[in-house]
Amino acid sequence: MKTSTFLKNLTSLSIFSIILLSLLSFKTADKTIVVSKDGKGNFTTVQQAIDAVENGSSIRTKILIKAGTYKEKIIIPDTKGAILLEGENPQTTIITYDDFASKKNSEGKDIGTTGSSTIFIYSNDFTAKNISFENSSGRVGQAVAVLTSGDRIAFENCRLLGNQDTLYLKGVQDSPDKTKPSRNYFKNCYIEGTTDYIFGAGTGVFENCTIYSKETASYVTAASTPQENQFGFVFINSKIIGNAKENSVYLGRPWRPFAKTVYIDCEINSTIKPEGWHNWSKPDAEKTTFYAEFNSKGAGSDSTKRVPWSHQLTKEESKKYKTYIILKGKDNWNVKKNLK
Repeated sequence: MKTSTFLKNLTSLSIFSIILLSLLSFKTADKTIVVSKDGKGNFTTVQQAIDAVENGSSIRTKILIKAGTYKEKIIIPDTKGAILLEGENPQTTIITYDDFASKKNSEGKDIGTTGSSTIFIYSNDFTAKNISFENSSGRVGQAVAVLTSGDRIAFENCRLLGNQDTLYLKGVQDSPDKTKPSRNYFKNCYIEGTTDYIFGAGTGVFENCTIYSKETASYVTAASTPQENQFGFVFINSKIIGNAKENSVYLGRPWRPFAKTVYIDCEINSTIKPEGWHNWSKPDAEKTTFYAEFNSKGAGSDSTKRVPWSHQLTKEESKKYKTYIILKGKDNWNVKKNLK
């Protein structure tokens, strides 16, 4: 009798434990919201789904976006918890808008470069997968597709489409506190543009990406890295290509004097000028910028004609340009967790 009672109690305890573990697992799993233009999801617009995300939530919200073109301007406030925005395919899931810097607001004033963005990511712990983000306004000056100022932001298998100022890693650009981190990671992404189409004060790692200079392109990057930051933009094992004219595009120019941009193990085609870098008519910036390459390959990689104030890294020097080193920060951010 005692043995039987013990076994029954043990069985009950085991069942209770399984149920408890299941409930705990359920509570820590991503919440899921579906966006579909045909009305078969929870919402028909992406912004509606963003607005539904709980402020300060400790549980990540997954927003699945069905195929379609969503013409809307997206704002993700800094109050939101972690978000994963996931499309079906970057060719068929497209978020687009057509604002541009010289467009007038209701007061008759220019909306400006910052105001032109299709999506504003102010929150931390944002991830996007399998989506195209587009500014479709055409060649009308500054027109941003993606703007980020939050921290621990990741993009995988996304397309960023535009012309001038496509990707704005704004970070602390207009903030008096230059110590706030704004770390961004791009994996297997396609980014296109014409002038300064990757720019800003944030830290950005671009790994296995295609960076495409369109016809009439002039500058790939325009970093404004704060003096306090060790890293600005770092391109790792990426392709720097395009259909711009041969020898017509610079790898970068300094929006601010302490700009930092480094290319590691990249394929650089003939669109890039032999001198590589431009000082933006700021001779003093030549003393404060840090522009460098390691093991560049391709028709535009000849280091012998680069400007003398740029750097060719040694193998030992290149070792600090690893993704986990650049992005770990004080909190030891592991970007792989964002991409799960």
